[in-house]
Amino acid sequence: MTGRLSLKLLSLVLLAGAAGCASFYEIPIETPIAAKLDVSAFQRVFIAGFLSGGTDDVDGNVETVRLLRSQLRMKSNLRIVDADVLPLMDVAMNAQGQAAGPGAEPREEPKPSSFKSEKDLEPYEHIFADADYWKHIGEEYQNPLIVTGTVLFTPHSQSGMVQREQEVIDALGRRRVEPVREYMERKGFILQEKFIFIDGRSGTQIYSEALREERLYNQNDNTPALSSYFELMDEIIPRFLSTLSTQRVRGSRVLIK
Repeated sequence: MTGRLSLKLLSLVLLAGAAGCASFYEIPIETPIAAKLDVSAFQRVFIAGFLSGGTDDVDGNVETVRLLRSQLRMKSNLRIVDADVLPLMDVAMNAQGQAAGPGAEPREEPKPSSFKSEKDLEPYEHIFADADYWKHIGEEYQNPLIVTGTVLFTPHSQSGMVQREQEVIDALGRRRVEPVREYMERKGFILQEKFIFIDGRSGTQIYSEALREERLYNQNDNTPALSSYFELMDEIIPRFLSTLSTQRVRGSRVLIK
């Protein structure tokens, strides 16, 4: 027993000495995340346009198309189709008028602010199932992968208890930060996007994904609607890109030598 204890103590001493002499190296690594959608059959992508609503301050259709095209130019191997943004609301309303018959009265296109929820956009989403329409669009632009969907960017307010950090000075003059809870009214925006991917060769849907982000600001912060839209899109774009191409997540590992 005494011999075994001596060996254990010796092992611990050697291990501690080795740890004391060890060097630590931080090595950057990249982890690939496979794309959700196989786009190998396509050479081009057409960000066509979106049904949009929520506020009149931001044109969700135009801004989303512009931003996604810009990101794909930098981070995708697909060629970007540069074409006018499709007025999908007009297209959807014209299709409704044709279905109603020749005697139906023409309807005026509603303002974006008249759509308060995703349910308000549902009567117009039949356009995404119109394979003949999308096949025609595909033929016009050399059979690309077509990206369309809905964008709802709505004002939002919320009140309640919020925790914030406050700097205090103690009796000895030392500064420290303490959490403080207080009642606060905050305003911001909710961004809800549904991306629909359509095969331009057949006009049929092949994938769809719904994403949602929310941002609230203190009542005294006068954050412009467009600035908030871009902040929320910063959160959504990486997930959109992961649908089309393999993304690499950067991290690090610590090695002992």
